[in-house]
Amino acid sequence: MNATPTPDEQDIKSALEQLSRDERNWMPKEINQWAMYPRKTSSSPLPESLKIEVTTKANELIENVLKPKYIQPPPENPQFNYSFEVKFARMQYAGNRRFHLSYMRHTGQWIQIYTDLTVDECIESVRDDPYFTI
Repeated sequence: MNATPTPDEQDIKSALEQLSRDERNWMPKEINQWAMYPRKTSSSPLPESLKIEVTTKANELIENVLKPKYIQPPPENPQFNYSFEVKFARMQYAGNRRFHLSYMRHTGQWIQIYTDLTVDECIESVRDDPYFTI
């Protein structure tokens, strides 16, 4: 077998070297200032004290606001199950004691509408905003 590369092999080799040089000098595209780029969620775990605070305030919202507003007493002669659990709000931890708040669209897709809210702001939004009506 011939140890010297053929002209075609040399062209391929030089093209690959040029490609690797281009990858090293690659610059990201200019960011469109008018486009929405949502902040990424934090990969850090939720602190235990914050988890307890969120759970306490969410349970308080459920018991004092949502259940009285949406749960009806069972019918006298029930033919079917009358009460269902529905997912309608989601809080994602964004780091630094802040959350992104999303609602469930009728298509089953989560739509993020708020970013970087505190726990109290999230609870207030779920309680008052029309996106979170069931």
